[in-house]
Amino acid sequence: MADNVPRLKERYREEVRAELTDRFGYENEMEVPRLKKICINKGVGEASENEKALDDAVEELRKITGQHPSVSRAKKSISSFGIRKGMPIGAHVTLRDARMFEFLDRLITLALPNLRDFEGVPDHSFDGHGNYTLGLDEQIIFPEIDVDNVDRMDGMDVTFVTSAETDEEAYALLKELGMPFVRRGDEEEVAA
Repeated sequence: MADNVPRLKERYREEVRAELTDRFGYENEMEVPRLKKICINKGVGEASENEKALDDAVEELRKITGQHPSVSRAKKSISSFGIRKGMPIGAHVTLRDARMFEFLDRLITLALPNLRDFEGVPDHSFDGHGNYTLGLDEQIIFPEIDVDNVDRMDGMDVTFVTSAETDEEAYALLKELGMPFVRRGDEEEVAA
């Protein structure tokens, strides 16, 4: 039985590594930045009052990622939000290897183009250590979610954790993998 290697993983091995080595002059193959994991986090503020909201969030993340999410619980009590320590407040999933590349492929080719007036994703959400976070406003951009069964629109944060040492290297890695970045200057020109 042949292994089914995700096409983005194959592309990384065949094209992206060579391109990044040429651009940044790496001497060792292990220096080339790679995508380590993708973390998807979905906060459910109303989970304290409505248990169904948390169940819906968990089910939606399961459909989107193909992996069972973990429930996030409050680390401390915050009375102004009505949250007590240990209460469920969201769900999260960490994807690695094949599932990570499959999710990235579906995000780039299917989900992001479903955004209304999509021009590209902002290039300014890097953290200074080579990681990129993308905030999504709606879960219905994913084809796995049936719009008719959605009670409320919830957003989620998708964090791409790379082995890159700088944001420039991480930007180049994600750009080569197909992330549709739009530069800040380009974004302002489009808006004008």
